[in-house]
Amino acid sequence: MRHHPGWKQFIEKAQGLGKPLVMRMNLNQQSTGEEWGVHKSIMEAMSPIVDCGVHYVDVMCQMTKAKPTHVHAIGARLSDEIDKEMYNYGQLQVRFDDGSVGWYESGWGPMISEQAYFVKDVMGPKGSVSIRKNTFDQPRGVSADIGQHTTVNQLHLHHSEMDKNGKLKHDDEYIDTPDEPGHDDLCYLEQSYFLKAIKEDLDLSGHLREVVHTLKIVLASDESVKTGKAVEL
Repeated sequence: MRHHPGWKQFIEKAQGLGKPLVMRMNLNQQSTGEEWGVHKSIMEAMSPIVDCGVHYVDVMCQMTKAKPTHVHAIGARLSDEIDKEMYNYGQLQVRFDDGSVGWYESGWGPMISEQAYFVKDVMGPKGSVSIRKNTFDQPRGVSADIGQHTTVNQLHLHHSEMDKNGKLKHDDEYIDTPDEPGHDDLCYLEQSYFLKAIKEDLDLSGHLREVVHTLKIVLASDESVKTGKAVEL
């Protein structure tokens, strides 16, 4: 997401909402056939909130630029086709030292609901911003289409400022993001930036700090699911 034009714009708008931030995100996938086979293979090593969550928690860390302090998570095993110690549905909740909070939810499998499966929504004192995507009346199984997972298309920006009568002063804005890279294009953008960082000796210390925070959060989430306790970071 760090190299996706639409997601970079989403993060920028979220950073303008003031502090603290409330970040709500999920990506549930009703996977069958080949996709379910891939998910079962991944779950031999890690849960959905670790594998998928690392990307979206990284977005939260970029939005807040704050240090995570605590994480709590829940999970459930909804299939006999996966290991008894693994779970194919999970949700994490994380707190940051600037007062911001966020949650991320991810579930994989043929039993997963496609109602509101794609939520990318941020609120702050100055308003809210969301990735505006229609998840209703779509073909069954569309939630498992990897090509749709990073697509933005349009942002919905809401302003909370009110006039002397307590009415909102500004209309909501709808911001188009027309230059949508495909999945392979996004991988190319990542690789191009990596090469640029080597050639130009870019300072990636902030990048590294946020990535380490992200890994701490998702790995602690897995611990929290298994122990039933909140984890201090």
